[in-house]
Amino acid sequence: MSASASSSQRYDARGLICPLPVLKARKLLAAMTPGEVLEILSDDPVARIDLPHFCAEAGHVHLDLIEDGATQIHRIRRG
Repeated sequence: MSASASSSQRYDARGLICPLPVLKARKLLAAMTPGEVLEILSDDPVARIDLPHFCAEAGHVHLDLIEDGATQIHRIRRG
């Protein structure tokens, strides 16, 4: 976790398939305070759709998706 204005946490969900990346994100975000940022790494192609959809439904902000080879890095701001 960094000591910036909005702290961040990182979770490596590579190797997990749908729906596990979303379930892990939900659990981690529930333990964070509003405004904190979660970075979740995934290599599940469905996560490109599922994580942004989950954020929209749950009131979080899907800040961006960075692709690094097969790895996706999703940044989510806790709502």
